[in-house]
Amino acid sequence: MGYMMDLRSLVGTRPLIMAGACVLLCKEDSLLLQRRSDNGFWGLPGGAMEPGEALTEVARRELLEETGLIAGSLALFDVFSGPELYYKYPHGDEVYNVSTAYICSDFEGMLKEDGTETLELRFFEFDSIPQELSPPDRPVIHAFLERFIINKNNPEGGA
Repeated sequence: MGYMMDLRSLVGTRPLIMAGACVLLCKEDSLLLQRRSDNGFWGLPGGAMEPGEALTEVARRELLEETGLIAGSLALFDVFSGPELYYKYPHGDEVYNVSTAYICSDFEGMLKEDGTETLELRFFEFDSIPQELSPPDRPVIHAFLERFIINKNNPEGGA
């Protein structure tokens, strides 16, 4: 996170707008979550954009760094922003996230915690997602599960 660290050295803990990407990595009817080292909650692999990066590059880089997995195809799920995406890190830094979420079910590699940001990696069945979700990931995960459940229960897509 070189760019964000550079900004932090200039502005301290004041709120910043942080653009980034996350990956909803699916295997059958389960979703990969990581237990984060900064707050102990479960969340999605993802992180901040570096200057010059495309959002798909952010998603791929963060997935590899945090899980050891290499993404195949990525499908844009949605872009999340607004007051729900505000977060104050345990060490005091504040951000308003603009998070681009991608769905990936085509991946390779072996799961491996990075030992820095990720304490544990685990696939959870869609109906068994833990309640202890990292606050900025909660709206993304809930929107994903809501759309999955609606589409599963109503395959024609009607309301």
